Amino acid sequence: MHDWPRSPAEAEAIQDRLRAAVRVTGELSGVRAVAGLDVAYANDGSDDLVAAVVVLDADTLEMVDSAVVAGTSTFPYVPGLFAFRELPALVDALERLTTTPDLLVVDGQGVAHPRRFGLASHLGVLTEVPSIGVAKTPLGRYEPPGPRRGDWTPLLDGAEVVGRALRTQDGVRPVFVSVGHLVDLDTATDQVLRLAPRYRLPETTRQADHLGRAALVR
Repeated sequence: MHDWPRSPAEAEAIQDRLRAAVRVTGELSGVRAVAGLDVAYANDGSDDLVAAVVVLDADTLEMVDSAVVAGTSTFPYVPGLFAFRELPALVDALERLTTTPDLLVVDGQGVAHPRRFGLASHLGVLTEVPSIGVAKTPLGRYEPPGPRRGDWTPLLDGAEVVGRALRTQDGVRPVFVSVGHLVDLDTATDQVLRLAPRYRLPETTRQADHLGRAALVR
């Protein structure tokens, strides 16, 4: 859909152009295979990375497919443009899957982004697969949700609701859910809870993280 940018200005132009394609509606049906996407970075200060994608059975949360791609990021670290460091390797990993996922769950932001076009939205638009961002840290402000699993509060950027602070387990820190593409926020919240039956992070993120970190140390 676009060439990889060579400068921050080119990257911002791509985000500004593609964000018009984002759709924040969709209730989903027949989700059988859910992909989790995560990127692990080397600890030596280099730009070496491993992109990992796992596909889980939506009912059992057992892994049915996976792909790992090692690479080196060629795009600088710029706030708001972090997706361009990870996208090439993640797209490569997605293309290596033998199972087509019905939903992408990304370790990162969707529309909870300064230009409303974070990594989850970008991947959703590129693939035309419904996508959700689940981040460990927020973009914006929020009031702490209640202490029980399923409690949530709005995540705000100014006066705009861009996601939710969601408690996935009793008493644990919330995660930050935002729409990526082709799904609404209620559905995104429900899917994240479904994928996090025991731990703070959804199984999609946990298993992709384990796979990527294991590949880094080989």
